[in-house]
Amino acid sequence: MRFLVALLVLAAAPAAGAAITPLPGFHSPSGNIRCVSIPGVGAPATLRCEIRQSTYQKALQDRCMRPDGSGVDWHGFELAASRKGAVTCSGGILYNPGTQRLTYANLPYGKTWREAPFRCLSQLAGVTCRNAAGHGLFVSRQSWRVW
Repeated sequence: MRFLVALLVLAAAPAAGAAITPLPGFHSPSGNIRCVSIPGVGAPATLRCEIRQSTYQKALQDRCMRPDGSGVDWHGFELAASRKGAVTCSGGILYNPGTQRLTYANLPYGKTWREAPFRCLSQLAGVTCRNAAGHGLFVSRQSWRVW
């Protein structure tokens, strides 16, 4: 049994000398909203945003469930490089913690964060992000929108 536990720990750890890639992101001044750019494998990046507290959490979690009660967890929102924003329903972590590290800069209200092809504006009312194709998402404690 000890051998199996040791083997699982070694398998989960990054390989010796493996580079950890920082993933660029930001958080709102309150820390309630966080977004990070996840590179695609052979594809453009995807922006993933989450919110810690909101009035709509239960509704979006319910949206991720099937009528039979099975389903996955609500993980926030995503914006692809050239497609519309979407609600993210996922069964697990959406990046590789063995080789990638999330990094968040504080984004003061009234300032813009840019990481090609995304730009996000932090305001007291919430965070608005857009891609180069003009699609986007808006996230606040009280509401959300994707287009």
